[in-house]
Amino acid sequence: MRTLILLIFTILISSSSCTSDKLNSPLDNELQKILRQTSPTGNSDYYILPQSDDYSNIHQDPRNPLNEGKIELGKMLFFETGLALSPQYEFSEGFYSCATCHLPDRGFMPARVQGIADGGIGFGEDRDRTILYEEDEIDVQGARPLSLINISFSTNTSWSGMFGGNDINADTESIWGNIEATEINHLGYYGLESQSIESLHLHRQVVNESVVDELNYREVFDACFPDFEEEDRYSAETAALAIAAYLRTLSPTEAPFQRWLKGEEDAISTEEKEGAKLFFGKAGCFRCHSSPALNNPDNFYAIGVRDLYETGEAYNTDANDFRNFGRGFFTENEADMFKFKVPQLYNMGTTPFFFHGSSKNSMREVIEYFNQGIPENSRVPAENIAAQFHPLNLTTEEIDNLTLFMENSLYDQNMSRYAPEWILSGQCFPNNDPASKVQLGCEN
Repeated sequence: MRTLILLIFTILISSSSCTSDKLNSPLDNELQKILRQTSPTGNSDYYILPQSDDYSNIHQDPRNPLNEGKIELGKMLFFETGLALSPQYEFSEGFYSCATCHLPDRGFMPARVQGIADGGIGFGEDRDRTILYEEDEIDVQGARPLSLINISFSTNTSWSGMFGGNDINADTESIWGNIEATEINHLGYYGLESQSIESLHLHRQVVNESVVDELNYREVFDACFPDFEEEDRYSAETAALAIAAYLRTLSPTEAPFQRWLKGEEDAISTEEKEGAKLFFGKAGCFRCHSSPALNNPDNFYAIGVRDLYETGEAYNTDANDFRNFGRGFFTENEADMFKFKVPQLYNMGTTPFFFHGSSKNSMREVIEYFNQGIPENSRVPAENIAAQFHPLNLTTEEIDNLTLFMENSLYDQNMSRYAPEWILSGQCFPNNDPASKVQLGCEN
């Protein structure tokens, strides 16, 4: 009997050991150890993103709490072409939406070097300026739009972080209004909510009671904003709060790296795991991309990349565009000049344009630029260049592996799940101009 018990015990130990070896290879253990060392909590779970319906764990504005109804309204309004009611020319009414420049399958970014809302024609990479608009009449910005994925991890929004009176902008009230757009900070909302309100005006969209009625949204606004008086309920403010609530749920939880973090060890390849080790180790990417979203909400850095006007493909921007100056144009502090927000990194490889100036055309080019550590924009003072920007001495194989990690492991291929199946106006979306309607297969 004793021999039988020992035999069973030995088999159990052996089986347990084999299972452990299968689920915890030396490479996986090594990567887990590195993640624990870089995590501020000492646990690799720090890097696990919240599910889109896990409202209690999604960063949010206390004045704009998340709920399902508000998020669904925001989803439809984000794609609603019926709000495009203040274009440069009347014939362009209803042609575009917020999602025109933030496409789900392109990482919620434009599919071209620069987003074009009013004055653009065509969908995705085919979108361009219509000849019916002069260059200075189209709605374009002098910096590439940031991805909206993981935007809940960005406390103060835009490349300069100028939106929101909270967090890093808490002591900047004296300069709100020096830039007209920052007057919105006086409303007291967080960055995303503030920018969403301002963006509706900036991008020539209209929300009022008659528009809400015409587009069939009144009942939804009533259900979502019962605490607002009727005279204030159907407005750009409430619409923006719904849009911001929706955007806070854009979580790339199906990315292979997220699946690996939850225990699916075959979700990423051996080469990608080696790339992850470089990201959180030798390459030092984590020093700036330090949050679970792999962004950094509180710091801005200059790395000397070229500006959007230098691509030769952007409209209505030049060397004097204030967006070229990053955080400095908002704070008016010389030390902040040419310093930009650290962007999140999920799904960044879905369009071939990187940095605020779309100056690089592939993830590999981005990594090679950091590996060389040599600024390319002569206008950026050497003293403003980030100390973290220096040669990395990565080998070709290491660059290959790091590229694979950033392109594949961080890619959630199902972001289209965040697009609505319909919008209440019944119009074509996310674009409704004649060329886009043909491309999108819209009948009306």
